[in-house]
Amino acid sequence: MKTILCYGDSLTFGADPVTEGRHEYEDRWPSVLEAGLGGEARVIAEGLGGRTTAFDDDTLAADLNGVRILPVMLKSHQPLDAVVVMLGTNDLKIYTGGGALGAAMGMKRMVRLIQTFPYDHQEAPPNVVIVAPPLPVATDHADLGPMFEGAPQEALKLAGHYGRVAEELGAVFFDAAGVAEATPLDGVHLDAANTRAIGEGLVPVVREALGL
Repeated sequence: MKTILCYGDSLTFGADPVTEGRHEYEDRWPSVLEAGLGGEARVIAEGLGGRTTAFDDDTLAADLNGVRILPVMLKSHQPLDAVVVMLGTNDLKIYTGGGALGAAMGMKRMVRLIQTFPYDHQEAPPNVVIVAPPLPVATDHADLGPMFEGAPQEALKLAGHYGRVAEELGAVFFDAAGVAEATPLDGVHLDAANTRAIGEGLVPVVREALGL
């Protein structure tokens, strides 16, 4: 059986903008991906709200720098056949300062780390799937509206940058904005149907990447 690590932020965690809690397990996109692979792979969901690709944000209690924490995940979950990375939304916050190009540079660092990490229990590095997240939308949310000011426009650049990084480094690229839309309730999170759509969209992509 194959093992897949899904590394992301609150969209991978399954944040529910309606209840402000968490989507049901079966509605979270990593769960949907695992179900769609029909028992041929085990999917590990590693999502943390606020996580960036490679930028510090000390406004929350956890370390949100994705590159800094990734080696721990690679070490603890090895052997891995694939790593699916969906990050970048939080790089667009007005105070993280990453922007779309910064997110792409962070993603490039992350892919290189995955490809060159000194794994103990596997002969070859895992396949990497880079996922451009769904686009933020305008919202009246008191915190997230101003926090992501300008993000809907800046996010339009993410897919192009990520696609270029994927081609350069031999990764697979998937644009989640083609299958899912954020809700205007808070501008960045997804309802249950849209988070399921990401998992469904990734099934054939991951199948091909792993030769299933």
